[in-house]
Amino acid sequence: MCREEASELSSLKPQLEELGVPLVAVVKENVGTEIQDFRPHFAGDIFIDEQKVFYGPLRRQMKGLGFIRLGVWQNFMRAWRSGYQGNMNGEGFVLGGVFVIGAGDQGVLLEHREKEFGHKVDPAEVLEAAKRIVPPK
Repeated sequence: MCREEASELSSLKPQLEELGVPLVAVVKENVGTEIQDFRPHFAGDIFIDEQKVFYGPLRRQMKGLGFIRLGVWQNFMRAWRSGYQGNMNGEGFVLGGVFVIGAGDQGVLLEHREKEFGHKVDPAEVLEAAKRIVPPK
């Protein structure tokens, strides 16, 4: 399901480039051909956080019981109907997020933490946050 979100965020790349804002993904692992398979869905740079520093000292996870949540199945079906498939390799229980981080002391301008598998950020909110970035002097 993160491939669906990556494709939606990638559609913003021309507007982000106009603003001078890079599109970057930070992934927690590269099992098999995971990044190679993700690449067609994401137009920005992809970095691997092997030490999982970016994910923080308390990784947010949804255990196996998360699969009994109605929202998870609705998100899965939405992504599947749109032609997206996830992978079943590696550690798949860590919840992701999307951040728009400003230049210099601006800090985090948008923070979207996935609440359950497939809970996506609104691309319009990402673009609005990116427009608030003040370029460094």
